Amino acid sequence: MRYERVRVSHALSKSGLPDLDYAFNPYAGCSHGCLYCYARAFTRYPEVARNWGRVVYIKENVVEVLEAEVKRVKRGLVGVSTVTDPYQPVEAWEKLTRRGLEVLLRSGFRVSIQTKSPLVLRDLDVIAPRRGQVDVGFTITTLDPALARLIEPNAPPPGVRVEALRKLASEGLETWVFLGPILRGVNDSEASIAGVVEVAFETGSKLYYDYYHHRPELVESMRPLLNRFPQALATEARWRERVRDAVEKACREIGAECAPAFPEAKRAKSVLEYF
Repeated sequence: MRYERVRVSHALSKSGLPDLDYAFNPYAGCSHGCLYCYARAFTRYPEVARNWGRVVYIKENVVEVLEAEVKRVKRGLVGVSTVTDPYQPVEAWEKLTRRGLEVLLRSGFRVSIQTKSPLVLRDLDVIAPRRGQVDVGFTITTLDPALARLIEPNAPPPGVRVEALRKLASEGLETWVFLGPILRGVNDSEASIAGVVEVAFETGSKLYYDYYHHRPELVESMRPLLNRFPQALATEARWRERVRDAVEKACREIGAECAPAFPEAKRAKSVLEYF
């Protein structure tokens, strides 16, 4: 993994995702190297996009810029982060996410954190006292550690994420699970879906789900997956309906709360523009 330091002129960006007003991304690139990650298509740094999972840019002055921006922008909900994992390994020593959270929370912004890393537990002292301002979500695509290593090669294993989710929920924080992307023949079986739904129910977390959205930028990264799962990129309507029914049935049977991450009413406005 190679790290480069860059300076930025903006810390908050308008979010194209539904229900988020802003995004705060203290890093460009992500060392998790997930094969399906759309974020490589949305970085302004060509080197990071070409070397996704191998090069990460550290926005060394992003917190100072954020401190100035929060004084002049309208309060709202900030996604931390939307095109990088805010708790990837570099955060352990750089602490840009932690410092950014401190600025946002004391300035009256609401924050929605999404991660795959238990490192978020380090910052319980920052977020727990602000329970009404913070929610934390974990992406859990599968509970199968071998499959997770294939599609999310450098991310923390799913069992570690589940334990961190349990800890956050036990602290009284609002938590959620993102089951996505759901890939055909990979993590779309009823058993795979039900396992993640059970985790959401057990922790009192709302479950959001979404299907894989293919982009040209993902052709190369997805190739290793296609060698084993040749239908992984197929997302026709009948398959999506079957998966939706499987998710909603699993939620209904045990009383878990679930919803599509991108409801159809918002899809044309958000997903098609953002992805």
